[in-house]
Amino acid sequence: MTTTDSIEQTVAGLTLPKAFLATVGKHGSSTALRWKVGEDFQSMNYDQYAEKVARATAGLKALGLMPGQRVVLMMRNIAEFHVIDMAICFCGATPVSIYNSSSPEQIQYLAEHCEASLAIVEAGEFYNRFAQVRGKLPGVKKIGVVGGQAPTDGFSYEGLLESDAIDLQTCIEHSKPEDLATLIYTSGTTGPPKGVMITHRNVMHQLEALRRRFSEAPDFDGQLAGLRMVSYLPMAHIAERNVSYYTAIYHGCEVTTCPDPTAILSYLQPVKPQVFFGVPRVWEKMYAGVKSALAADPEKAQKIQEAVTAGGPIAEKIDWGKASDEEKATYAFLDEVAFKTIRGLLGLDECKFAITGAAPIVPEMLGWFRAIGVPLTEIYGMSETTGGMTWASTRVKPGTVGRALEGIEVKLADDGEIICKGGPIFQGYLKAEEQTAEALDADGWLHSGDIGELDDEGYFKIVDRKKELIITAGGKNISPANLESQLKMIPLVGQACAIGDRRPFVSALLVLDPDVAKAWAAQHGVEANLQALAEDERVLAAINEGLAEAMAGFNSAERVKKVRVLGVEWLPDSEELTPTSKLKRREIMKKYADEIEGLYA
Repeated sequence: MTTTDSIEQTVAGLTLPKAFLATVGKHGSSTALRWKVGEDFQSMNYDQYAEKVARATAGLKALGLMPGQRVVLMMRNIAEFHVIDMAICFCGATPVSIYNSSSPEQIQYLAEHCEASLAIVEAGEFYNRFAQVRGKLPGVKKIGVVGGQAPTDGFSYEGLLESDAIDLQTCIEHSKPEDLATLIYTSGTTGPPKGVMITHRNVMHQLEALRRRFSEAPDFDGQLAGLRMVSYLPMAHIAERNVSYYTAIYHGCEVTTCPDPTAILSYLQPVKPQVFFGVPRVWEKMYAGVKSALAADPEKAQKIQEAVTAGGPIAEKIDWGKASDEEKATYAFLDEVAFKTIRGLLGLDECKFAITGAAPIVPEMLGWFRAIGVPLTEIYGMSETTGGMTWASTRVKPGTVGRALEGIEVKLADDGEIICKGGPIFQGYLKAEEQTAEALDADGWLHSGDIGELDDEGYFKIVDRKKELIITAGGKNISPANLESQLKMIPLVGQACAIGDRRPFVSALLVLDPDVAKAWAAQHGVEANLQALAEDERVLAAINEGLAEAMAGFNSAERVKKVRVLGVEWLPDSEELTPTSKLKRREIMKKYADEIEGLYA
């Protein structure tokens, strides 16, 4: 691969199966997938991965899976997913992952909408939900089960692997660049889920654009082969598909699967990922964990804070190639006595690329991680751009989301909306011409729905969602995301939702961080659940003290004036949050209507 060729030239004719076989040819003996059995890890290399794909492809073909058909998938982050998804691609069909929280009714809607001819799900609860609507899915000819016995009208993953291995080279032309590599269903925060149509060409263009941006990092040659990753976010989301599946087969990375996303922090120590993607909530949990641990030793906490204050500006200078030898020596000293230990405790001491995305992260938190030597960067994109649109792997400006990726044209429309066009832009929404026309204009520009700013060096900043800006009763336009990011810097706060549209002032619902709240209770000799802590006067006093500091950077009209602390936890993939922890604002407004009215009584 060379950077003298355009991305279009580099990826011409490529598909996921072709990329997979090229990687197997180069890195066949390298570890491809790892998974936990008890406390130990087992693994397979790329040759073994390809062998399983060849058997699964033969088995699916024997079941009648044809090019152009679609297969619904519902499973956790397990090694079997990678084999099955790739085998479907070798059949020329399209795998469609759906969220594991999907109810039977949602399963029925999605399977019918994408016209799935097969479904492959994990045994147990996932299969039980499919079984409840089985009679309403005549188009789904058979259901496959992973980790259990084949149903009477279906098959098992183990049964697929009993097939004689097909020669994958004979199947490589079943998928064409213009064919659908996957359908990504939006999480439905603004209505019924939409099926984002993504082709093999879209995926290949995105992967090559990312590779070129990776290559800009200092002391890195752009070769990701062998780098360790952890797969833990939903495969129904484009971010996880890109990071631990598509990127891995494009480069030959080593992926450890983590079936329970809530256990991700416990995987970091043994895996020591070199590339790690986390939604902001993951980084917030790490940050809160460090702060909570340090709270027990105020003197040590003060020293760490002093080191971060001194080291942060130097880390930024090093990133921009402007640090003097004396500054580099100072940072090396701080790293040895403070930062190195923290990175080791987090399991990020060997991390070369740390990336956050899918939702905004507060700049101060990103800066904190960078100060301690975790090279955290923020990427911006959406399902409709097959992932990334803007990113800076180096020369980072906290508070921005980097520069446009190569091969993608990104600019601001007259009203400040971020719009883009280029190779990774999706083909439209399945069976939704009107919504496709709203997103893609006549000139091929994708309208993101986000309001942005652009500096003179090409760095974009996200102001807020176009439809989520708060307009107060006084006519002031306010970004709730900016407020919420600052509110989550209050140590006890885990989630925040700003309120104020057509209201006299801005308020917020706050949710305690359960881990920090538990530590706080232990330090203060209190045995209490979240509900009791949310009503504890000392907790409320601590939050109100933090509120004044968090709002210091906003003017009077923008500041959150009142808060209501809720004694519950908002979890990913729930009534309040999407699977990647974005706020479901409409649902929150409905569910907590009484609490919101109480703020303005």
